[in-house]
Amino acid sequence: MEPLEAAALAGAGLAAGGMNAVVGSGTLITFPTLLALGYPPVLANVSNTVGLVPGVAGAVYGYRRELRGQRRRILRFGTASLLGGLTGALLLLQLPAETFQAVVPVLILTACALVLLQPVLSRRLAARDDDGDTDGGAPMWVGVLGTGVYGGYFGAAQGVILMGLFGTFVRDDLQRLNAAKNVLAALVNGVASIVFVLVTDVDWTAAGVIAAGSTVGGFLGAHLGRKLTPALMRTIIVAVGTTAALTMLIS
Repeated sequence: MEPLEAAALAGAGLAAGGMNAVVGSGTLITFPTLLALGYPPVLANVSNTVGLVPGVAGAVYGYRRELRGQRRRILRFGTASLLGGLTGALLLLQLPAETFQAVVPVLILTACALVLLQPVLSRRLAARDDDGDTDGGAPMWVGVLGTGVYGGYFGAAQGVILMGLFGTFVRDDLQRLNAAKNVLAALVNGVASIVFVLVTDVDWTAAGVIAAGSTVGGFLGAHLGRKLTPALMRTIIVAVGTTAALTMLIS
């Protein structure tokens, strides 16, 4: 990897780490960057998933204060995330590469739409009555499971999907829910990464560069996320993601 390419990928990892901590959808920056550097789609996805794990872990640490008192919630939904992430990773490895090539543009465009809807979801969460705390029962658990499958297979905007589920089924403070979202996303990425490392090829140079950038971005995103508006970030995500999807569709 050339120095300029490494710098571009590290910058993408930095942005992705921050986005994942605050908004989600960091994959829509790093994955298209890998494609632009010439990586095949499946290898790019695998290496990207492995590289983003430290960044999500950093975001979890940054939100550790908001995680207090959520042990029961994390244990309950964490099992769904682990099962879903494992299933999604195995689907990625079992299905033909042509399937991934065909499905990913649709997933990217869907993720972009969810990113655009994220402010609506956030307002809905902020407007909810915070008295009491319900975890949404079986529908929420099944929704987290399905999100885990999606996250293990591709993963862009899984954080946005999780926050949408929380907004529908769970009543609690927004920042606490964002902290729980980061833990669930870390579990999905973590179990998928273990599968990828054990049974398929990972470009460790690309993964390492993304990891370095996303770790810093995860810490910064967790600390600054409450102060920064994600509007510009969201615009960049949608622009890059749409470009990547269209590029894959016409290639």
